[in-house]
Amino acid sequence: MRKQSRFPQWLRKSVPAETTSMTRYVISDLGLNTVCASAKCPNQGECYSKNRATFLLLGDVCTRACTFCEVTSGRPGTVDEGEGVRIVEAIKRLKLNHVVLTSVTRDDLSDGGARHFYDVITLIKNSLRDITIEVLTPDFRGKLEAVYTVAEAAPDIFNHNIETVERLFKTIRPQGNYERSLTVLKSVKKNFRGMLVKSGFMVGLGETQDEIHQVVVDLAECGCDIMTIGQYLRPSMECVEVDRFVTPAEFDVYRKMGYALGIKHVFAGPFVRSSYMAEEVFAMMHSVLHD
Repeated sequence: MRKQSRFPQWLRKSVPAETTSMTRYVISDLGLNTVCASAKCPNQGECYSKNRATFLLLGDVCTRACTFCEVTSGRPGTVDEGEGVRIVEAIKRLKLNHVVLTSVTRDDLSDGGARHFYDVITLIKNSLRDITIEVLTPDFRGKLEAVYTVAEAAPDIFNHNIETVERLFKTIRPQGNYERSLTVLKSVKKNFRGMLVKSGFMVGLGETQDEIHQVVVDLAECGCDIMTIGQYLRPSMECVEVDRFVTPAEFDVYRKMGYALGIKHVFAGPFVRSSYMAEEVFAMMHSVLHD
């Protein structure tokens, strides 16, 4: 692999720190976790400046150790049953119209935390009107009953990220399984008609163009409505190195590839992440479906 560390011009962005203080305060005051902070997302400042955050359920310690991810790996604590109430309060304070819920992977729990997802989604729906909800779930070790538990709460978008090409799973997602992730997506699309299904992956990890094409083909065949593609950026020295920086022109190629294969909305670019501009992406999908 070619290892690259110097950022090209198109990967430089800045947001005034003072514009993020309100979001940081609300999250801290309510004792909540966000994937924005835990994973050291490069869009954190931008999203916080717009009073947006992706809530991280089930604590901030993951039972897996994916080599691209900065979230702490280890033995998680007990499930916080009051988390949903505080998330509802955060939604109110931040005046969110679209909320994204994700979680650490909890292989220590018999259902992987699926019931907690269900309870939080249901609480939000019962507490707030005119709110749309997107979930980004782990693979629940392939237990479809857990996947269905989350889907039965009827989020507006069900997202599970494939993350990388099949060949790189052994090094990037060693505790994951490519076919298992595809099965999660395919099963939700088949059994919950009308639910929007979303997935995404990173580039710049050493994949080939043919492998990228294959991932897009596989996601299209699963019935994915929305696909996100972004540049992998190393969050810390403990994570796997960047192989190469993909140019904006290449992302345009991937975008066209997705549309050509029938995916309804493709969001591709250097800073794209699965929940980046999620509200705008949902609005675009709503427009596409109702034209």
